[in-house]
Amino acid sequence: MKLRSGPGLRVRAVIAAAALAIVGGIVAVAPAYAASATAVFTKTQDWGTGFEGKYVITNGTSSAISTWRVEFDLPSGYSVGSVWDAAMTRSGQHFTFTNLGWNGTIPAGGTASFGFNGSPGGSGAAPANCTLNGASCGGGGPTTSPTPTPPAGAPGKPGNPTVTGTANASISLSWGASSGTVTGYRVYEGTTVRATVTGTSATISGLGTCTTHTYTVKAYNGQGESAASGAATATTTGCPTGGGKLPGAPYLYEGWGNPPSPATVMNATGVKAFTMAFMLSGGGCTPAWDSSRPLTGGADATAISQIKAAGGNVQISFGGYSGNKLGPNCSSSSAFAGAVQQVINAYNPAAVDFDIENSDEFENEAVQDRILGGLKIIKQNNPNTKVVITFGTSTTGPTYYGTRLINQSKALGVNVDNYTIMPFDFGGGANMYQNTVNAAEGLKNALKTAWGWTDAQAYAHMGISGMNGLSDQQELTSVATWTQIRDYAKSKGLGRLAFWSVNRDRGCPGGGVVSNCSGIAQNDWDFTRITAGF
Repeated sequence: MKLRSGPGLRVRAVIAAAALAIVGGIVAVAPAYAASATAVFTKTQDWGTGFEGKYVITNGTSSAISTWRVEFDLPSGYSVGSVWDAAMTRSGQHFTFTNLGWNGTIPAGGTASFGFNGSPGGSGAAPANCTLNGASCGGGGPTTSPTPTPPAGAPGKPGNPTVTGTANASISLSWGASSGTVTGYRVYEGTTVRATVTGTSATISGLGTCTTHTYTVKAYNGQGESAASGAATATTTGCPTGGGKLPGAPYLYEGWGNPPSPATVMNATGVKAFTMAFMLSGGGCTPAWDSSRPLTGGADATAISQIKAAGGNVQISFGGYSGNKLGPNCSSSSAFAGAVQQVINAYNPAAVDFDIENSDEFENEAVQDRILGGLKIIKQNNPNTKVVITFGTSTTGPTYYGTRLINQSKALGVNVDNYTIMPFDFGGGANMYQNTVNAAEGLKNALKTAWGWTDAQAYAHMGISGMNGLSDQQELTSVATWTQIRDYAKSKGLGRLAFWSVNRDRGCPGGGVVSNCSGIAQNDWDFTRITAGF
C-alpha cells in the first residue's frame, strides 16, 4: 500500500503536483439572446491527465422547460468518465447528456446543472458544437420541440402506464385504453419504440440488471398516433444488496514498522477490528503474506488469533502499492477467486479488501476485469463475507481508472459491498479535511451515475482509508483532522473507515515519513482510538 520500501516512494502518477494548478474558464459564449435558454461550460479543474467540467443551463425564457438535452463533441482521443446529475450516451466523439427524472423541469428564470470528469486534460479539453435541445448552447433558437397535434381520426391519449412487475432483465407495464379506433399501442423510451402490442399491457425485455427506464405509451391506427401518455419509471432487479457498515479497522502490517501487539492496541483503544496487510503472490497464483510469509502458521496468523481471542475480527487486504500481486499472476478470474478462497477458508474474515493501486493492476484494464470477475465469484460463494475495493483518488473524486473500475463492476454485475478511496498522496494541499470530503463526494456521484443509487445508498457503499500524520507527499492529517473526517463519515453513513497504519500510530515530531511513527506529535494509538469510534 504505502511506505513498502521506505518513505517517499508512493507518488500517484494520475495526480501530480500539477493538480494544484486549477484551470478554470468559461468556454461557451455568453447568452446572445435575453429570451433564450443557454448552457454554459466551465472547466473547474484540470490536472493534466484529466479534467472536471460543469454545465449550467439557464432558462431565460418566459415559460418552463420540461426536459433538457445537452450535446457536444470532444476531440479525438478524449473521453468522459464519471457523470453526475445527468445521463450520458456516446456515439464516437459526440456526447449527449439528458436530465434525470428529478431535474428535468427548469422554471422560467431558473437553472439546472450537471458535471463530469473527462480525460485527458490540457487546452484541448473543451467541448465544441454544443447544443441545448437542438439549438445553440449560446441561445437564439427554440429549446423545446412543439408537441405535435394528433391527426384527425387518431386515437385518444392512453391512460398513464403503471409498473406491474420487474425482473433482472425486464419491466412490465399496463395502462388505460384509448378512446376511438385503436389498432395497437407503442411503448416508447424517449423517442425509441421498445414494444408494439394490441392490448393494454407490455413487457419490455432484454434490459440490463439494476437499470432505470422511463416509458410513455401512444395508441395508433391507420390515421396516425395519439398524444403520449404520462410517464412511468422503473428499475430492473439485480441491484447489489451489499453495503452496510463495517467497524473501524486500521491497517496492521506484520512486514515492517515494529508491528505492535494487536491485543495491546485493542486494550488501549477499544478498537475491535484490523485490516491485515498484505496478501500477495507467493509464486504464481498461490497466496502468501507479503509474498514471503506462509498463509498460516506465521506472525500474521498469530496476530489474527490474538485479535479473535480478544473478541475482534479482521479484514484481509490483497494487493497494496508494491510487491508481487495475485491479480497479474492468476491466469483467470476463476483462478484468482480460488486463491482468495484459500484465504477466506483459513481465516473467515469479516471482509476481503482488494487494494488496487499500482499500474500492474489499477491501470491494467485486463487485470482490472480479471479481478472483478473473481470478486463476483467470491461474493456468490461467500455471501456473508463483505467485498471491498480500495483505490486512489483525485481531490475531486475517482480518476479515469477509478471511474472505470466502478463502471466495470456495474457492467459485470459484481456485488461490491464497499468502494473505499485513499484521499492522500494526491496533491491535497493544506486542507486535508475539505479535500477528503470533496474526494468522497466525487466518489458518491460516480457511484450514483454507475448504479443509479440514491445519496444514502451510495454513502452506504463508500469508505475512506486515510494516512495518519504525514503522507508520502508531506500532506498533514492531524489528530484533529482525522476526528473531523471520522465524524463526516459517520454523519453520511459511510460503510468503512481505515487508515495506514497502526504501525505508524505513534508520535515522532519531526520524524518525517517513516514506517513506525506518524511524523507528528501525538499519543500512541490516537488515530486508532478515533477510528474505533466509527
